[in-house]
Amino acid sequence: METEAPPPQSAGAAKRAARLQTPRLKREQTTMVAMLRLYCADHHGDGNTDAEGLCNVCAELLAYSRKRLAACPFGPEKPTCVNCQVHCYGPQQREETRVVMRYAGPRMLLRHPILAIAHVIDGKRPAPPKPRGVNAAGAAKAAPPAEKAL
Repeated sequence: METEAPPPQSAGAAKRAARLQTPRLKREQTTMVAMLRLYCADHHGDGNTDAEGLCNVCAELLAYSRKRLAACPFGPEKPTCVNCQVHCYGPQQREETRVVMRYAGPRMLLRHPILAIAHVIDGKRPAPPKPRGVNAAGAAKAAPPAEKAL
């Protein structure tokens, strides 16, 4: 059987995927995966997991967090989400992530100490100023055309 090749990525999707390859955002993703694995194993440990070791609910939250991280207007200079002026997560996902982090955070010091310390240090960095013309979804708003001065 022949498998169909995936459709080519749009320019925006390729840019977002490339942004996730920076060391800072790779570490942010790794931290989120580690926290979700800890939480999921202790709360949803029914053995029904995916390749990341997560149940369907936690896998959906991870996919959502990756999507939001890829669209972050700050890119590699992003602050931790709790210190950010642009809240990209929806209310439900934000609360779910808060619950996961509140549970997994203290346990990360024992299981993943380097990631935990790096996350704490990232949280101490000052947040950069909010990019102009950015809405909560991370997309730039269209600016009105500039008028010529006479």
